[in-house]
Amino acid sequence: MNAPPADAGTGFDADGEVVADGGDPVPEALAVDTVLVPVDGSEESVRAVEYGVAVADRYDADVHVVYVLGEDLVRAIEEDVLDQTAIADDAQAFLEDAAAIGAEAGVETTSSMAYGFTTQRISQHPGSVILDTAEDIDADFLVVPREATSDEGCEV
Repeated sequence: MNAPPADAGTGFDADGEVVADGGDPVPEALAVDTVLVPVDGSEESVRAVEYGVAVADRYDADVHVVYVLGEDLVRAIEEDVLDQTAIADDAQAFLEDAAAIGAEAGVETTSSMAYGFTTQRISQHPGSVILDTAEDIDADFLVVPREATSDEGCEV
């Protein structure tokens, strides 16, 4: 089987600029100013922070870590079953660890916390919170934690 030519799907416009099949200019390089890393305090979140910092370091960008409180925690807070201060302290400790990972690599790291679920708004879920945060901070790149699967052949 023959491989397609390296420039398949691209061409040049009248000014000599590289364009895609549709005529849109092809970006010369990926520009990243802000990397968003949504986390929940899990081990997978630590790895996501490490990846986010590596991407930011590569592109001379900043990292913003948003700690997203999941449904179980939010329900427990709303029902006054868990101490909100203890949860906030745990989240703050995680965010401080994330900032230390960034500082070790020389990457500026900011953070915030958000409820990823609420019984008050049906349209609020972790995905919407992440996308809203990405828009608010003008994120260029997202690094999302990947949960391990129990099946080795399972796709995420």
